[in-house]
Amino acid sequence: MINNNKNFNPFVKNLYTILSKDENKVVVKLSDATHPIFKAHFPTNAILPGFVNFEIISEAFDMEITSIKKAKFLKPALPEQELTYEKNANKFKVFCQNQEIASFTL
Repeated sequence: MINNNKNFNPFVKNLYTILSKDENKVVVKLSDATHPIFKAHFPTNAILPGFVNFEIISEAFDMEITSIKKAKFLKPALPEQELTYEKNANKFKVFCQNQEIASFTL
Protein backbone atom coordinates (compact mmCIF):
# COMPACT_ATOMS: atom_id res chain seq x y z
CA MET A 1 0.00 0.00 0.00
CA ILE A 2 1.27 3.46 -0.82
CA ASN A 3 0.95 5.94 2.01
CA ASN A 4 2.38 9.44 1.77
CA ASN A 5 0.16 10.98 4.43
CA LYS A 6 1.82 11.86 7.73
CA ASN A 7 -1.51 11.44 9.53
CA PHE A 8 -2.03 7.83 8.47
CA ASN A 9 -5.02 6.30 10.26
CA PRO A 10 -4.14 2.89 11.73
CA PHE A 11 -7.76 1.72 11.35
CA VAL A 12 -7.36 1.61 7.58
CA LYS A 13 -3.93 -0.06 7.65
CA ASN A 14 -3.85 -2.79 4.99
CA LEU A 15 -7.43 -2.00 4.00
CA TYR A 16 -6.58 -1.21 0.40
CA THR A 17 -3.82 -1.30 -2.17
CA ILE A 18 -3.29 1.51 -4.65
CA LEU A 19 -3.30 0.01 -8.16
CA SER A 20 -2.77 3.26 -10.06
CA LYS A 21 -2.53 6.92 -9.23
CA ASP A 22 -2.21 10.28 -10.91
CA GLU A 23 -3.05 13.83 -9.91
CA ASN A 24 -6.83 13.45 -10.36
CA LYS A 25 -7.50 9.72 -10.23
CA VAL A 26 -6.69 6.86 -7.87
CA VAL A 27 -7.67 3.22 -8.28
CA VAL A 28 -7.62 1.04 -5.16
CA LYS A 29 -8.37 -2.61 -4.46
CA LEU A 30 -10.06 -3.26 -1.13
CA SER A 31 -8.90 -6.09 1.11
CA ASP A 32 -11.00 -9.15 1.80
CA ALA A 33 -13.82 -9.35 4.36
CA THR A 34 -11.46 -10.43 7.15
CA HIS A 35 -10.17 -6.86 7.56
CA PRO A 36 -11.38 -5.47 10.94
CA ILE A 37 -13.05 -2.41 9.34
CA PHE A 38 -15.46 -4.70 7.46
CA LYS A 39 -16.20 -6.76 10.58
CA ALA A 40 -16.87 -3.67 12.69
CA HIS A 41 -19.53 -2.07 10.52
CA PHE A 42 -21.98 -4.90 9.87
CA PRO A 43 -20.48 -8.18 11.10
CA THR A 44 -22.78 -10.33 8.94
CA ASN A 45 -22.87 -7.99 5.93
CA ALA A 46 -19.39 -6.68 5.15
CA ILE A 47 -19.49 -3.23 3.53
CA LEU A 48 -17.05 -0.33 3.59
CA PRO A 49 -18.19 2.26 6.15
CA GLY A 50 -18.89 5.54 4.35
CA PHE A 51 -16.47 7.60 6.43
CA VAL A 52 -13.59 5.41 5.27
CA ASN A 53 -13.90 6.94 1.79
CA PHE A 54 -12.65 10.19 3.31
CA GLU A 55 -9.66 8.42 4.83
CA ILE A 56 -8.84 6.89 1.45
CA ILE A 57 -9.20 10.27 -0.31
CA SER A 58 -7.06 11.96 2.32
CA GLU A 59 -4.29 9.39 2.08
CA ALA A 60 -4.37 8.73 -1.66
CA PHE A 61 -4.45 12.41 -2.68
CA ASP A 62 -2.20 13.45 0.22
CA MET A 63 -4.61 16.09 1.50
CA GLU A 64 -6.18 17.08 4.77
CA ILE A 65 -9.98 17.09 4.85
CA THR A 66 -11.25 19.83 7.12
CA SER A 67 -14.90 19.89 6.10
CA ILE A 68 -17.42 17.90 4.11
CA LYS A 69 -20.03 20.02 2.34
CA LYS A 70 -21.95 17.20 0.69
CA ALA A 71 -21.81 13.41 0.73
CA LYS A 72 -23.98 11.14 -1.37
CA PHE A 73 -23.80 7.34 -1.15
CA LEU A 74 -25.53 5.46 -3.96
CA LYS A 75 -24.29 1.88 -3.48
CA PRO A 76 -22.15 0.10 -0.90
CA ALA A 77 -18.52 -0.76 -1.52
CA LEU A 78 -17.76 -4.41 -0.77
CA PRO A 79 -14.61 -6.31 0.15
CA GLU A 80 -12.19 -7.07 -2.71
CA GLN A 81 -13.76 -4.52 -5.05
CA GLU A 82 -11.72 -2.11 -7.14
CA LEU A 83 -12.74 1.49 -6.52
CA THR A 84 -11.83 4.49 -8.65
CA TYR A 85 -11.66 7.89 -6.96
CA GLU A 86 -11.82 10.83 -9.37
CA LYS A 87 -11.00 14.35 -8.25
CA ASN A 88 -12.19 17.58 -9.88
CA ALA A 89 -11.21 20.57 -7.72
CA ASN A 90 -13.05 19.99 -4.40
CA LYS A 91 -15.42 17.37 -5.84
CA PHE A 92 -14.85 13.63 -5.79
CA LYS A 93 -16.67 10.74 -7.40
CA VAL A 94 -16.23 7.09 -6.52
CA PHE A 95 -16.81 4.39 -9.13
CA CYS A 96 -16.99 0.61 -8.98
CA GLN A 97 -17.20 -1.33 -12.24
CA ASN A 98 -17.83 1.95 -14.11
CA GLN A 99 -20.84 2.78 -11.92
CA GLU A 100 -20.83 5.81 -9.67
CA ILE A 101 -21.30 4.62 -6.09
CA ALA A 102 -20.62 7.85 -4.16
CA SER A 103 -19.86 11.54 -4.59
CA PHE A 104 -18.49 14.16 -2.24
CA THR A 105 -17.97 17.89 -2.15
CA LEU A 106 -15.29 18.98 0.28
